[in-house]
Amino acid sequence: MQRLSFLKPGSLAINPGSLQDRDSDPQLLQAAPAAGRHALPIAKHKDKLLYCVERYPVTIVVGQTGCGKTTPTSVANRVAAEVGCVLGDEVGYTIRFEDVSDKERTRICYMTDGILFRETMIDPLLSRYSVIMSQVDEAHERSLYTDLLLGVLKKIQRKRPSLRLIVSSATLDAKSFLDYFEAGGPGGTATVVSLEGRMFPVEAAYLKEPTPDYVREAVRVVWEIHLQQQPGDILVFLTGREEIDRCMEELAELIPSQPRLAIRMSLLPLHAGLPSDDQLKIFEPSNPSLRKVVVSTNIAEIKTYNPTTALSTLATVPISLASATQRAGRAGRTSSGVCYRLYPESALAALPRTTAPEITRTDLTTPILQLKALGIDDLVKFEWVTNPPAEAVLRALEGLVAAGMVGEDGRLTVDGEKVAECPVEVGIARMLFSSRDYQCGEEILTIAAMVAVQKAPRGRLQSSSGGSSPRRKG
Repeated sequence: MQRLSFLKPGSLAINPGSLQDRDSDPQLLQAAPAAGRHALPIAKHKDKLLYCVERYPVTIVVGQTGCGKTTPTSVANRVAAEVGCVLGDEVGYTIRFEDVSDKERTRICYMTDGILFRETMIDPLLSRYSVIMSQVDEAHERSLYTDLLLGVLKKIQRKRPSLRLIVSSATLDAKSFLDYFEAGGPGGTATVVSLEGRMFPVEAAYLKEPTPDYVREAVRVVWEIHLQQQPGDILVFLTGREEIDRCMEELAELIPSQPRLAIRMSLLPLHAGLPSDDQLKIFEPSNPSLRKVVVSTNIAEIKTYNPTTALSTLATVPISLASATQRAGRAGRTSSGVCYRLYPESALAALPRTTAPEITRTDLTTPILQLKALGIDDLVKFEWVTNPPAEAVLRALEGLVAAGMVGEDGRLTVDGEKVAECPVEVGIARMLFSSRDYQCGEEILTIAAMVAVQKAPRGRLQSSSGGSSPRRKG
């Protein structure tokens, strides 16, 4: 491998928050939560941020990786510890299938963009909230519901001028978002706050030649790093869950062969399909005799929808330059580090600068049904952050009309209103409601539950006597 000098993550981006090289703060984040929070670079901007939130309806916060814009808010557990309350009381969170919050007592609630978007269908003006912070981290990988939510929030602010919106990211194209929120308004409705980052030196190492098996190469590199006995944990980004499982298995097979007095290796997977408790294990303090190896997904699998064939494909694509730059920043959060890139340096020139927003490459049937449930019937006048392909919108409307979800007048039918309330895709919701007519509700519920989870449980069924049930042949 060839070790090269490395520019600070952010220097390849195209936004005001990371064009400037800024001095690194030498302090480490190894203090108590409250002390660590005050040591973050963002802390000295507290007064400025509070002024902007009070003065402007929209505050766009752009900061380099490590400035602390999200570190205090990454995990509700951390914030609850800082506030000094029990998780679920003043500070809570809501994710799919799990709600750890109290509608009366919770003052700060963390949730996914999809959950908040669904909440607008119950409370169209989001009257429970006075400030909403939208974390558009990985702005180059904007999710579908992030775009929809920003459009809906802009619409809500016209009805609720007191509502404050904070949009933050390390790689956000601040100018385009500033223009978006200023468009159609009186002017002076949005402002940009640029924060300096805390970045320790990060070197980059590249392969001399492309590898035919990047998972095996990742295992080899991790094992070589581990045997060097240098301090620090290891974070590995792979393309999907199957690769994570394989990497974990191959590393586990190597553990018995390491020297007796060597630091022991603790393998930790990280992906969206894990329960919350398992995901939080990566934040637990390391035992001095253990080295954590976190094997995570970097969402390199891109789902692309073809409106002509009405088919979606899941393909592994090269990482974008903006994403690769930010990923490298993980190695320089609390000390100097090394980013090992499992491709030749020459491959950088072929990487796309950014990843297209999800709304430009996904099936819009369910999102359009949900927008109509919010009373947004004229999709042409809806203020999209990025306009979706016209053909995708047309095919989605044709499908909704053919399915009886939308009438000829463009408004939701009674069936459409019922389907829109279900937190599943339109096809699955229709199947659930139709199962009553065919008297197969229990079977359809099972099927819907299986396709709704990211990874169905696997294993042999156990009979009532405790033995394995026979496998069906054929």
